Amino acid sequence: MQCRRLAPRIRRFAADESGAQLVEFAIVLPVMLLVFAVIVEGARMMWSYQTVIAGVRDATRFLARVAPRNICDTGGDVTGYAATLTGIVRNASDGRSILPSGVTVTAVEPSLTCNAGAYRSDMAPIVTVRADVLVTFPFAGLFTLVGGDRPALQTSVTDQSRVYGS
Repeated sequence: MQCRRLAPRIRRFAADESGAQLVEFAIVLPVMLLVFAVIVEGARMMWSYQTVIAGVRDATRFLARVAPRNICDTGGDVTGYAATLTGIVRNASDGRSILPSGVTVTAVEPSLTCNAGAYRSDMAPIVTVRADVLVTFPFAGLFTLVGGDRPALQTSVTDQSRVYGS
C-alpha cells in the first residue's frame, strides 16, 4: 500500500528538472575557467613580447645614433654599450620598469657588422641588438590543476639598424 503512494512521488521527482542548469553549470565551470586562463595568458604573453620588442627597437635606435659613423674604418666595437642598452630595454625614460611582472630580460648583446659595398664610405656599419627574455605566467598554477606544469617562455628578440653616427 505504501508502495502505491511512493511510486507517483518517485515519478514526479524523476521528471522534475529544476536545478538541472546548476548541475550543468558546475560541470562546465572548470572548462570555462581554463579557457579564460588561456585567453588571459595568451594576451599577457603578446603584450609582454610587444613591450620587449619596443625596448629592443629603442635600444637599437640609440646605438645607431651614438656609435661613430666611421666605426668600421677605425675598427671600433659596440660591446661597451651593453649596460646602457640593457637599461633601455628594461626601463622607460624616467627609470621605471616598462616590463610587466614575470618578464625578465636575461641578457642584452650588441654587435656590429661592417658590410662592404658601393656606399659613400667603403663600409656600411650595421648594429644589431639581441635581448634574451624569460616570460613566466602568473596564472600558470591553473595549468597544474589539469596535470600540466608551470610553463615559462624563453625567447630572444633581435633588431638591427644602420649606424648614422654622431
